[in-house]
Amino acid sequence: MNGLREKANLPWAVWSAVRTVFMVGLAAGLKPTAAEAVCKRIFDLVFSSLVLLLALPLIVAIAIAIKLTSVGPIFFAQERVGLKGQIFKMYKFRTMRMGNLQEADATRAVRDDPRRTNLGAFLRRTSLDELPQFYNVLRGDMSVVGPRPEMLFFVRKFSTELARYNSRHYVKAGITGWAQVNGLRGDTSITERVQYDLYYLRHWSIAFDLQIILLTVFKGLVNKNAY
Repeated sequence: MNGLREKANLPWAVWSAVRTVFMVGLAAGLKPTAAEAVCKRIFDLVFSSLVLLLALPLIVAIAIAIKLTSVGPIFFAQERVGLKGQIFKMYKFRTMRMGNLQEADATRAVRDDPRRTNLGAFLRRTSLDELPQFYNVLRGDMSVVGPRPEMLFFVRKFSTELARYNSRHYVKAGITGWAQVNGLRGDTSITERVQYDLYYLRHWSIAFDLQIILLTVFKGLVNKNAY
């Protein structure tokens, strides 16, 4: 990334303001075909619509509970990096007390995070805080299955530290993924997570997505690393 910035003759302040993360060091053979992308999009639209429809009573109940138990908005929106390095706003139920937004954009949640509300701790532990991301799927920002979207601060950091990290951005970010159902959530190895993400890119199929969704339901929703 620094090399591209220097070639473009841009100071870092200007480069940081650009709303696209440039793709570098992308591995050949990982990009899905147009037909595969269409199939995945159709699946995403159907699946996410069904989830939002069936979960509507639960979504309303959670929204009311958040409003009654803490000060602040119901939803939390944060900029994340998705397909082809594009920046989008990812939505979650708010699980933490109101604080410094700049700090939140460069800080990962940790075990027993003091910023969490009591309800928020439960929502994060059960992954219910992720439900609004199905709206991101309908918008086209995300997919149901794919590499988890990362904050821009950490994308910049990991892109310079890990080979082929940006290959993850060949596909849309996902609500769940192969790394997540294998326990790589929260404060776990980024190196291992990237390896699982690259495996997913190489072996993608609708059947593989369904397998990951089933694994998410049976062992991924409640996870010791979900905090």
